[in-house]
Amino acid sequence: MSILAGHRARPNGWYGMVVLIAAEGALFGTFIGTYVYLSFHAPAWPPDGIAAPSATAPLVLSLVLVASTVPMALAVRAGRRDGVAAAIGWVALAFVVQAVYLGFQIHLYVDDLARFKPQTDAYGSIYFALLGLHHVHVAAGLLLDLWLFLRLPRGFTPYRRTALSAIALYWYFVAVAGLAVTATILSATW
Repeated sequence: MSILAGHRARPNGWYGMVVLIAAEGALFGTFIGTYVYLSFHAPAWPPDGIAAPSATAPLVLSLVLVASTVPMALAVRAGRRDGVAAAIGWVALAFVVQAVYLGFQIHLYVDDLARFKPQTDAYGSIYFALLGLHHVHVAAGLLLDLWLFLRLPRGFTPYRRTALSAIALYWYFVAVAGLAVTATILSATW
C-alpha cells in the first residue's frame, strides 16, 4: 500500500506554481535587499534633485491590487462547485481591477521617467528595476487570466480547476509582492 493511498493528488501545475512563487520571492527579496543596501550606503536617498515618491497613489493602488485577490478567491470557490459562469465572472472582475491597476502604475512609471532616468544613479537604477519587475509580474498575471478566459468556458476539468487555483495563488503572491515593493519604495519618505 502506498504512503499516498487516499491522498487526493493534484496535477503538477499547482506544485509548479508554488516552486515558481518561491523563486520569484527570492528574486523580489534580492531586489528589495539591493534597494535597502544602496539606501544605507548613500549620502542622500533619494539623491538630491529627485523628490521623494508620493505616498498616496502607490498606497491606494497597492490596496486596489490586494482587493483584486478577493474575486480570484471567489472564482476558486465557484470552481470547486462547478460554477463555470460564476468563476468566469469573478476572474473577469479581477482582470478589470488588475488591468486598471497596471494602467495607473504604468502612467506613474512614465511620469517618473520624465523626472529622472534609470541610468542617472543607483537610486534610479534600482527604483525602476524594482517597479519594472513588479509590473512585469502583474502583466504576466493578466496573461494567465486571459488563458483562463480561453479554457473555462469549456467547463471544469481537474486540470482547469487546478489551474484556476494556481493562478489565484500567483495573484496572492503578486499582491503581497506589490505591498513589499510599495513599502520599500516609500521607505525613502519615512
